Amino acid sequence: MAMNRRFIFLFFSIFFLECSQLGFSDNLSPPFKKNTHYSIEEMLTYHVEYKQFSPLLAKRSFKLFFDQFDPYKIYLLQSEVTEFSDMKESCLQKVTLDHQMSEYSAYEKMGASIGTAILRARGYREEIEKEFIEKGSIKLDVKQISSSFPKNSIALAENIKQFISSLIEVEKKQESLAEVSLEDRKKIVVLLEKRIKKTEEEYLALDKGRFLSMHIVKAFAKSLDAHTCFFTPEEAQELRMNLEKQFEGVGIVFREGIRGIAVKSIVQTGPAGKSEQIEVGDILIAVNRRPVGDVPYQEAMAWLKGNKGGRVSLTFFKKTGETVVVELTREKIVLDEERLHYGSVPYADGIIGVMSLPSFYENSDGISAEKDMKIALRELKKQGNLLGLVVDVRNNTGGFLSQAVKVASLFMSSGVVVISKYAQDQIQYLRDINGQIFYQGPLVFLTSKLSASATEIVTQALQDYGIALIVGDHRTYGKGSIQYQTVTEEKASSYFKVTIGKYYTVSGRSTQIEGVKADVIVPTKYAPFNIGEKYLLYALKNDQVPSAFLDSCADIDERNLSWFHKNYFPNLQKKLSCWTGMLPLLKKNSEYRLSNDKDFLAFLEVLQSKPSLAELQEGGALHFGLEDLQLNEVLNIVKDMSFLQRQGKKSSFSSK
Repeated sequence: MAMNRRFIFLFFSIFFLECSQLGFSDNLSPPFKKNTHYSIEEMLTYHVEYKQFSPLLAKRSFKLFFDQFDPYKIYLLQSEVTEFSDMKESCLQKVTLDHQMSEYSAYEKMGASIGTAILRARGYREEIEKEFIEKGSIKLDVKQISSSFPKNSIALAENIKQFISSLIEVEKKQESLAEVSLEDRKKIVVLLEKRIKKTEEEYLALDKGRFLSMHIVKAFAKSLDAHTCFFTPEEAQELRMNLEKQFEGVGIVFREGIRGIAVKSIVQTGPAGKSEQIEVGDILIAVNRRPVGDVPYQEAMAWLKGNKGGRVSLTFFKKTGETVVVELTREKIVLDEERLHYGSVPYADGIIGVMSLPSFYENSDGISAEKDMKIALRELKKQGNLLGLVVDVRNNTGGFLSQAVKVASLFMSSGVVVISKYAQDQIQYLRDINGQIFYQGPLVFLTSKLSASATEIVTQALQDYGIALIVGDHRTYGKGSIQYQTVTEEKASSYFKVTIGKYYTVSGRSTQIEGVKADVIVPTKYAPFNIGEKYLLYALKNDQVPSAFLDSCADIDERNLSWFHKNYFPNLQKKLSCWTGMLPLLKKNSEYRLSNDKDFLAFLEVLQSKPSLAELQEGGALHFGLEDLQLNEVLNIVKDMSFLQRQGKKSSFSSK
């Protein structure tokens, strides 16, 4: 089913869409005022719920304006924020009228307040960093800072202490510094200030009104709902790479550290990896014979960019003390490690296939999640009798809606996969019309609280039809909205995604807020954490639409109805009961296994202690002698399903 990738977009981004590196001008010039007005109105044109700038959106945008600038509460006092967040209704009305006239004086005043706060914070940092250089540590008066803006200068200073201390610890860990010498402490401070001041200088610059304009539009976008965003070109490029799983370059990820610009990782399939001359930890000295020592990090990185086929010369200082020059040719690099991975485990007289799908990707070169899954299914069937299949989507946060429909279609004949509802309650049905099933048999999708968006479309659709069972955390993320986006258009005039509707699967249910409920609960490492749509600001509400199991095709043009009567209706997917009928026994068997699994019990004990996610990952609590606790249990569930299916006895089997 062909769909326009630009118009239908369900990419979820929890961790890497922070709004940063913006700025303000004391006088937002007319061109920037006009651009600000145009960008806001363009998003309002598309948005599913809000069509006009309003006092409500203005109030939300003020809060977000400050939150985006100062997420760690290290610049602003509560009183400075309250002046705008508690603005009277009459003032908010004026802000609304000002927007109609392309005037943004309230935001300019906020920018001025930010400028004053930056200069104040620099004074505090100077004293804190001096203490670290002289003593090798920073004395903290409280263990944890408040999530709200500080009420006074004492609390503000403590927030800054906490922030600088945490950055220092990260840097020490990155550099593997058990003991930090005086010279290293000085270098760490210089590096931290360099990073922090890069953003600050943009806020302080008087001739960069575009930064204030960008900040206003970013804050406004977030005021519409949790997933509407405005991006810088750099952010859009990163998103595009994540969606398409490819980019043009030499395949090196760098990191700026106290010893210079170091190689952090290498894409082994790229020019750098294939050269076998570059290693993690190598220090970049020059690009095309131009030294990078005194050059700002972002500028040095810009020197690396260029079109496919272009040559670039990189000079490195190796751990051995030698200097090497590596000549590389830029290529289009496919991120194979971020595409589908698959394998199998032996069972009875065949195998159980295991697929790990990181996202619902697609690019212009024909690479897609659906095609990779087709190849994997064919290869697995060649390996032996495919008695069951596990699809691991625990870390799959979304992708293209078109790919979600196509992946779901691999496991069903014909029928509605997604129902989309837009403004004015316009309904659209997205169908599988192929009629071909690529796999039939025991099928489990392994999910977590992080599984979101397009992942939820596939899992709930297959759950609705009774084709697959869902195993994992008690629910998935709960993102049931659709975004129009310009991110995949490399030369778009601006980059944004805006929520234009909500989706529902064939049952008429929406995953919005509620997520997809697991048929069998096997907690993952995300189980104890507040992860999900319901924890986001301004999330859309959950609702339902009529189910479409008996598809009337009322939306199909009469000229095409004859084809549907001949090819679609005869193959309409029926709702299955085979796997759901097994559920009582499958749950009983799973509960018995887990209650007698010392490794899993130890894992649950760690979860009950409510550690941070970082502590959980670093502490080895995910293994306890097994490669993957959740996957191991899902394989057991699929084995049960396969056995019961082959025996045809739903009450006599037990794994005890």
